[in-house]
Amino acid sequence: MIPAAHAADLKLIGLMGSLRSSQLFSGLPTEDLAAIAAFTVSQKLANGGCLFREGEPARGCYLVQSGAINVHRVSVAGKEQVIHIFRAGESFAEASLASPTGYPANARAVEATTVLLIPKAPILALIGRRPDLALRMLGSMSSHLRVLVGMLDDLTLKDVETRFLNWLLKRCPSVAGGATVVELGSTKRVLAAELGTSSETLSRTLAKLRDRRLIAVAPKSIAVCDHAALVAILRRHLGED
Repeated sequence: MIPAAHAADLKLIGLMGSLRSSQLFSGLPTEDLAAIAAFTVSQKLANGGCLFREGEPARGCYLVQSGAINVHRVSVAGKEQVIHIFRAGESFAEASLASPTGYPANARAVEATTVLLIPKAPILALIGRRPDLALRMLGSMSSHLRVLVGMLDDLTLKDVETRFLNWLLKRCPSVAGGATVVELGSTKRVLAAELGTSSETLSRTLAKLRDRRLIAVAPKSIAVCDHAALVAILRRHLGED
């Protein structure tokens, strides 16, 4: 049996490694990482498990250790709009630390997931002593803002095929030869939500492109079989030809 003190040391080292691997905390001195790890709380979620709901008082910000978290808003009509899928190494909800209105969106796991909660009070106290950490958080929030701006740009593309091709080609901008495989990182249902459409509509779009032998579809990936043809289709949709 591992002694309790040794087990605690191993846990602390593991937490420090996860923190160090994130953009938010990479490059921090070991003593700062150890201080943050000491008050960090690990939380496991099953697929579909709710992490927080819009308007709930902020407990802190989060870092995905493994799995994936779907951050989304729900309209009055009940339609869900995915803001972003956060995966291992990515942090989120930093803005809520300074907001009196709580979390601005909902968050749930889209697969078995472990997140690290960095509690509000101790991280704000550390920021008070380390202003450079505040700059890191601003940088992280700027990255989230760029994601939101990109999402708004994508949603102005009204046709689902156009939105899908735009999403796909961003992930394989050039192909030297042969097929390029793009990993989905989650289910097609999650991808449909990211694209602002239904699973059925996305399935029809994939089938149309697959039947033309432009893509090959697997459960967790999509292979680009004719990159030039897909680029040409997208450019026509965008009116660039």
